[in-house]
Amino acid sequence: QVQLTESGGGLVQTGGSLRLSCAASGRTLRTYDMGWFRQAPGKERVFVAKINWSGGGIYYVDSVKGRFTISRDNAKSTVYLQMNSLKPEDTAVYYCAAQFTGATMWTYWGQGTQVTVSS
Repeated sequence: QVQLTESGGGLVQTGGSLRLSCAASGRTLRTYDMGWFRQAPGKERVFVAKINWSGGGIYYVDSVKGRFTISRDNAKSTVYLQMNSLKPEDTAVYYCAAQFTGATMWTYWGQGTQVTVSS
């Protein structure tokens, strides 16, 4: 069992930056691919970014490419999402998730952290 806890959300103005963290407990993250998702009010949860277990494979949704950076520190069992040049449309609850390497389903989810970008 893996427990994921996000932090770092908050209120920021357009163009600002935030760094989200996702700390894992229960098991090492070394064997898991990690991802960030977000859910805006009234919308479905959508994929934002993914990093594979070694950090060698990184993927982003087109809307955040060049602005967001996902990274991980396996020694600290923590995954990060650096968000720069934030826009109002980035406003959402951000969730981190873990999946077994090679799996199609995301097995573990955090409780989410709110990010609000004011115009």
